Amino acid sequence: MSQTVPRDPYEVLGVARDADEGQIKKAFRRLARTLHPDVNPDDPEAQDRFREVAEAYEILSDDERRATYDRYGHDGLRQRGMGPDVEGFGNLSDLFGAVFGQAFGGGGGGRSGPRGGGDVAVEATLTLEEALTGARIDVEFEAIASCETCTGTGAAEGSRVTTCSRCGGHGVLDQINRTPFGEMVRRVTCDVCQGRGRTPEKPCPDCRGRGLKPTRRTLTVDVPAGIADGQRIRLTGRGHDGEPGAPAGDLYVVTTVRPHERFVRDGDDLVTVVPVQAPHAALGHELTLDALDEPLPVEIPAGTQPGHTILLRGRGMPRVGGGRRGDLHVVVDVVVPKRLTDRQRELMEELAASLVDAPQDEDESLVGRLRRLWRKH
Repeated sequence: MSQTVPRDPYEVLGVARDADEGQIKKAFRRLARTLHPDVNPDDPEAQDRFREVAEAYEILSDDERRATYDRYGHDGLRQRGMGPDVEGFGNLSDLFGAVFGQAFGGGGGGRSGPRGGGDVAVEATLTLEEALTGARIDVEFEAIASCETCTGTGAAEGSRVTTCSRCGGHGVLDQINRTPFGEMVRRVTCDVCQGRGRTPEKPCPDCRGRGLKPTRRTLTVDVPAGIADGQRIRLTGRGHDGEPGAPAGDLYVVTTVRPHERFVRDGDDLVTVVPVQAPHAALGHELTLDALDEPLPVEIPAGTQPGHTILLRGRGMPRVGGGRRGDLHVVVDVVVPKRLTDRQRELMEELAASLVDAPQDEDESLVGRLRRLWRKH
C-alpha cells in the first residue's frame, strides 16, 4: 500500500489535532494490534499498513516533530531531517518498544545488559459495596511473556545465540541523513537483531527468534477496603516479561467505582437522601436505613425540616490502610402526600384549622430565609 504523498498522521491514527499523549498512544495501540504483520501473516499489504501507522505514531509521539509537522507539514520534517524512520519498524519487537516502552526496542545508546520488561495498566470496575469492604477480583490483560519453547533465548533447540554481525553486539546503528543543513547522525535500532545485540543461528519456531511472545493473562487481585475511583494498585513484577536475566515490569490496576443509585461518595464520606412523610417529620420518627453494609437505625427529630442533614459518624467509607471511617450524611426529604382518603383529608383540614402562621425567626428576615433555602437547594 505504498503511497507517493504521505497521509496526515492525525488522520492515520484517527485522533483530533489537539489529542494528548495518552490519546495518541491509545489509538496507536489499538491499530497496531490489528494491523501488525505478525497478526496478519497472509495479508501482503499488512506490512505497509502497519508501517504507515508506525510512522504517524513516531511523528505525533515526539513533541518536536509534532510541532514541526503542525507548522510545516511533511516537507518541513524532511527538510529538517526529522522524517520518521521505520526501516526496522515492521516487526513485533519494535511494536513492543513503541507500545510497551523502551524495554522492548526503539533507540537509545548501546546496551550493557538484558532489557527489563515494560509496565502494564489494566482497568478494574468495582461496585461501591466492594469498595467499602474490599474484594478479590480477576483482571485479564495482554502481556509479553518469555517464550516457553526457547526459554527466552530466541534460538531453536540445538541452535546457538551469537553476537549480531551488523551492529557488533551494540543493538544500535548510527544513521547519517543528508539535509539542507548538513549531515545529521541519528541512532536507530539495529534492523537485524532488533536491539538485542545477539541473534540466534536458527530462530525458535514459536517466537520467530524474538524470545518473547504476546499472551493473555488472568490474575486475581486483592482490592483493599476504601479504594477510590481512579486509584491504582501496583503489583511488582507482574507486567511484561524482560529478556532472560532482566526483571519483569509492573502491573498497575486502575480502579473504576461505579456510581451507586442511593449513595454518593464524597472523599471518605457518604451522602444519601431518605424520604420522610410530613407527619413523621413533624412528630418525630425512627426509621431503618438500608446502608451499604448493614441496616442502620435513624432517629428523625420532631420538627425536622426539608433538607435537614443527620450525621452518622463513622458510618462512611474506610480509609485505605486503616484509620477511622468517614461519616454518613443522611439528608431528609420531607414528602407531602399527593393523594388522601376522605378521612385523611378531614384530619388534615382539622390540623390546618388549628395551625397559625409560623412565626418568623427574629434573627432572620424573610429574604434571608429565601437565600438560605435557595443555597441549600
